[in-house]
Amino acid sequence: MHTDELHWFVVLAETEHVTEAAAELRISQPTLSRALARLEDQLGTPLFDRVNRRLRLNAYGEILLEHARRSIAEMRSATERIAALRDPDTGTVRLAFLHSQASWFVPDLLRRFRVEAPRVQFDLVQGAAHEIVDRLAGGQVDLAITSPRPEGCRWRGLYMERLCLAVPRDHRFAGRARIRLAEADGEPFVALAPGFGLRQLTDELCAEAGVTPQIVFEAMEIPTMEGLVAAGFGVAVVPVPRRERAEPDAVYIPLAQASAKRQLGLAWSGDRALPPAAGRFAEFVIQNPHEAA
Repeated sequence: MHTDELHWFVVLAETEHVTEAAAELRISQPTLSRALARLEDQLGTPLFDRVNRRLRLNAYGEILLEHARRSIAEMRSATERIAALRDPDTGTVRLAFLHSQASWFVPDLLRRFRVEAPRVQFDLVQGAAHEIVDRLAGGQVDLAITSPRPEGCRWRGLYMERLCLAVPRDHRFAGRARIRLAEADGEPFVALAPGFGLRQLTDELCAEAGVTPQIVFEAMEIPTMEGLVAAGFGVAVVPVPRRERAEPDAVYIPLAQASAKRQLGLAWSGDRALPPAAGRFAEFVIQNPHEAA
């Protein structure tokens, strides 16, 4: 059932006259009659009652008319969305990003990009690193701001975050300027759940330091970790926070390990070309990393 023929049917149903419908559609009457015959043959029933050389839409035709109008509207909407997606000035960027980038980094990028491209729309989703990788692989998003670097994706590093040990303000480590993670062996740890990029990095750092962390709580977001640390539940490996984002009742001690850092970057599939709007945004992010760090 072709979209054109559905449109022809709608016009015929509204005029209930082959000659008038053919004239409006600018096709011949035989062409329209043959299309109607094919449609009725496919459905196995007449769609009109023939009364005094005119057509009267019957109950079967009423059902098809309802769905045909809906189908035509959906196709029109899809065409408009695809056209917008292909336009770097009015398209849509499907962007995934880590929870930890939601409070300042991503909003700042979007704010600055919208000055340059105010008509570009964004379809945003935040999540854990493994969820972001799945969305990239499945084609559900065009771009991702994530860490660590996903396997099998194209990548551009944006900025580096140093990692530290967050401890309660009254903790015995609170006065330290630096600390080796090995010194925290035996401490209760608050961590992110498995699958989060920071949890992966924490596990790697602990293994490197010979530490088996006693994890007392697995959180879904870094602010939750920091709040639990401040409440005395344990210690946590977190990025050194921006001053205005720090938990006031926690102390952040830089880790001495050279590997205690995570790189945030922009990832996209190497198997699919980026839509124009997404390509434009990617170019903007890559060319302006210093402003975002």
